[in-house]
Amino acid sequence: MPLMTVKDAEEVQAILKEAGHDYQIELEDGKIIVMGPSDIVSSEVGVRLISVLFAWVNPRNLGRIFDSAGGFILPDSNLTAPDVSFVRAQRLRRSVRYFGEMVPDLVVEIKSQSDRIKTIEKKVIRFIELGAEVGIVIDPDLETVKVFRPNSQPILLENEDILTLPELLPGWEVRITELWPPVFTEEET
Repeated sequence: MPLMTVKDAEEVQAILKEAGHDYQIELEDGKIIVMGPSDIVSSEVGVRLISVLFAWVNPRNLGRIFDSAGGFILPDSNLTAPDVSFVRAQRLRRSVRYFGEMVPDLVVEIKSQSDRIKTIEKKVIRFIELGAEVGIVIDPDLETVKVFRPNSQPILLENEDILTLPELLPGWEVRITELWPPVFTEEET
C-alpha cells in the first residue's frame, strides 16, 4: 500500500468535514490516523494550561500558543497536532494559513481516558528528538506531569510541585494542582 502524504491527509479531512464529522487527522509514518474527540477532563486540563501560558506569553510578545487543532508538519514528514504547543516569536513572526512547517519549541500531550501513557510518551520523545526544547506529558488520572528535555532524564512532577520552563519562558510557573479541574460543592454553586 502506498504511503499517504500531507495532501492525502488534507483530502481525508475535507471529506470528513463535508460529511459533518469534525475529527482531527494526523499523519504518522505514511498512515492517516483519525483522532476522535478528547474526554472533557483532558480538554479542561488543556484549556487551563493554555490560559496560564497565554496570560504570560501574550503581554510579553514571546510567541504563539496553539491548541489541539493546530497542526505541524515535522521534518520527518509526519503531520501532528499536540494538545498544547508553543513556538517562540522569533521562529514564527507571523502565523500562516496552513500547518506550521516546524517542530514547536514546547509540546504537551494530555492523556485522555482511552490513551496509553507509553504511546503518548513516545510521541513526546519523538518531538524532542526532532528539535523540541521541552515536551510534557500530563496524566490527569494520576495527577502527574512528566517533563522531557533533550539530553536529560524526564522529571516527574506531582501536586505539591511547580512547573517552570526557564529555557522558554523565564519567570513563568504554574502549580500542578492548578491544572486539574475543580470540584464544586453545593455551597459554591
